Amino acid sequence: MKANNRLSNSEKETLLKTLKSRFEKNKARHKGLDWEKVLTKLEALESQEKLWSIFRLEETGGEPDVVGFDEATNEFIFYDCSPETPKGRRSICYDREGLESRKDYPPKDTAIDMAADMGVELLNEEEYRSLQALGTFDQKTSSWLKTPESVRKLGGAIFADFRYGQVFIYHNGAQSYYAGRGFRASVRV
Repeated sequence: MKANNRLSNSEKETLLKTLKSRFEKNKARHKGLDWEKVLTKLEALESQEKLWSIFRLEETGGEPDVVGFDEATNEFIFYDCSPETPKGRRSICYDREGLESRKDYPPKDTAIDMAADMGVELLNEEEYRSLQALGTFDQKTSSWLKTPESVRKLGGAIFADFRYGQVFIYHNGAQSYYAGRGFRASVRV
């Protein structure tokens, strides 16, 4: 993690080119939105830490893209749009408590800790379903989702995938981890 959560000029330029290209190739994800408005928001001084967070999504294989605009908060919404859960965020359990409860073979990290370090939020069930309305994701992998506290208190966590033409939401122990499970995240700018 960078100490100041800022990108170099070169990193910023490369990221903005990548985001623009992805935006133009996937217009169905953001109907009615204008790239120039997104770019203006991304280049604003107050958005620099958020741009770093989007860079981290990209760096870990998330292929972030604009999926909406929240008029109430005046924010563009980015989600991970990689076909499968991001490769750089797999083989992790849900949270620190789950990790510490493992007796054998603990993973290197957790979804909650990684998201916090990146300055992003795990998608919740509603957001995951809205992502799936924009395409088909997680046909071979699965993604941890932000878990309701009532489930987490009982030791569980939820994850989702897309199989047989529909979204499935499942549960697992928060300490579990699999090579094909990671997490998808969102950033608001």
